Amino acid sequence: MIAQSERRAATIAAILGGARKLFLAQGFAETSVDAIALEAGVGKGAVYHHFESKEEILDRLVDAMQAEIAAEVVATARKGRDVLDSIGRGTLKYLTAITSPAIRRVLLIDGPAVLGWERWREIDHKYFAALMRGPLDASLRGRLSEREVEAVGHLVAGAMMEAALVCATSDKPERAARDMTDGLLFILRPLLDFNGGSPHAD
Repeated sequence: MIAQSERRAATIAAILGGARKLFLAQGFAETSVDAIALEAGVGKGAVYHHFESKEEILDRLVDAMQAEIAAEVVATARKGRDVLDSIGRGTLKYLTAITSPAIRRVLLIDGPAVLGWERWREIDHKYFAALMRGPLDASLRGRLSEREVEAVGHLVAGAMMEAALVCATSDKPERAARDMTDGLLFILRPLLDFNGGSPHAD
């Protein structure tokens, strides 16, 4: 017998899956709660039982999609030969993933516009600030103060957000992702005392 918690989880997953498909295909504004319910195979009442609004569905979806990308970034960064190579691989993976057609509309267009820049940054920071802070902290510890390392982390995080938005509006997002990655590594290389090596993944 299926437990109530399992049914609840399955219903929420179906709603988020339906919303993700529709948001990507036609955008947040053009998608109704009725359409989400139909796509998910549940009643409209079930949608409102688990989510107060369409905006809350988008919030949950943005969070889930960012978590997916973060897991991919971690797996890719671990293949790096050194700190800078790991940062390069992780950055390129992040930029190519977040600007892909299957994700870009939700995360970089509707996400900031509907949830607001502050909330969007909060979700992005939750998953990616620590990923960048770890390698920087390990490399700069003892050379910079804790406050300086934190400041560098914020500056790099800001650069990453700007890079994502640039890639999202580019006619050639994959090429833009490589250019942005190379640019970031050009800035970080002297700071991390890196000598030689490829600036991004093969």
